[in-house]
Amino acid sequence: MATPLGARGTARPATTSPHPATDKSPLVLSGATVVLPTGTVKNGRVIVDGPRIIGAAPENAQVIDVTNHWLVPGFVDLHNHGGGGASFTSGTIEDVLKGIRTHQNHGTTTLVASTVTGDMDFLAQRAGLLSELAEQGDIAGIHFEGPFISPCRKGAHAENLLRDPDPAEVRKLVDAARGQAKMVTLATELPGGIDSVRLLAEHGVIAAIGHTDATYEQTVEAIDAGATVATHLFNAMPQIGHRAPGPIAALLEDERITVELINDGTHLHPASLQLAFHHAAAHRVAFITDAMDAAGFGDGRYLLGPLEVEVSEGVARLVEGGSIAGSTLTLDRAFKRAVTVDRLPVEDVVAAISANPARLLGMSDRIGSLEPGKDADLVLLDHQFDLKGVMRRGEWVVDPQLG
Repeated sequence: MATPLGARGTARPATTSPHPATDKSPLVLSGATVVLPTGTVKNGRVIVDGPRIIGAAPENAQVIDVTNHWLVPGFVDLHNHGGGGASFTSGTIEDVLKGIRTHQNHGTTTLVASTVTGDMDFLAQRAGLLSELAEQGDIAGIHFEGPFISPCRKGAHAENLLRDPDPAEVRKLVDAARGQAKMVTLATELPGGIDSVRLLAEHGVIAAIGHTDATYEQTVEAIDAGATVATHLFNAMPQIGHRAPGPIAALLEDERITVELINDGTHLHPASLQLAFHHAAAHRVAFITDAMDAAGFGDGRYLLGPLEVEVSEGVARLVEGGSIAGSTLTLDRAFKRAVTVDRLPVEDVVAAISANPARLLGMSDRIGSLEPGKDADLVLLDHQFDLKGVMRRGEWVVDPQLG
């Protein structure tokens, strides 16, 4: 079970690395196939000095041979509810840090903590706790998924706690996050939905369309009002119809929208993923986990908000009703599946898993690509795309033990 919410405490120091480097000299990772914004370079190198990537190697740099490996930017997860047995929605600060570390061990160097539907006062309290971790850099911000969603498309959200997106209540959660609210998922067809989209856009918060029963026309109206993200496209929304195309068609066709995809083999048929990449193109796709507590932890029974979830063979479903309840996905698995099963170009996968979410968060000056001046956030993969090393801000989170 997820750990219940404990007393609010002062956030601990940032969780940069359980394996701090003892040698602080500059580091050259040499010989890898490196995915850069300008293209893929064979026998390339990335130079790290302290927490940053630099352009030229100093004389005292240590060289590590990573031949026959791939070097890609650290993964950026826009939508994540927990992992390692810990919940971002209900756990203590210690629990949240445990969940963060779990995903760091799987290549996610930047993470937005997502909540699920709850009582408004509880969510406001939760926002205060999570904002402490955002302020010190452990998470990149907060995503509120619910309670402003459709009861027709509620998925793993408690129906008795759902409410219309009254702008005043949306503003209450944004204010409780103390500048750390990054995204709010809304069923924009509900009363107050369009006004709430405008409110969020004015405050620099991403308005995401999701858990929605909107028509095509209502979705277009929300996009015109300022919505820019589709929360886990295809899931928890009407499917495409030839006379009633619904939200999916509107979200795929509009250049202003980035579509989230959960590439775990359960949430999406491979043909649906290909459809999204074909119509939105790689620059408008963001791979997410939508992970819950069981990610990186195992099968069993958990709580997602107030609802009980059974995880069996890695698939999470509500005990009552059987709806899919988030995922147990980690982004290293999403990356490998995209390349080896879906046969997507590595460059497109890097865009979807690093560059695009970094841009959405307004953080592309620091993260999302391997360029001089940016944070030394990177993932080392072997030739089969299995994770071998993770570096966050110049510190090994997963030490590849090479050279």
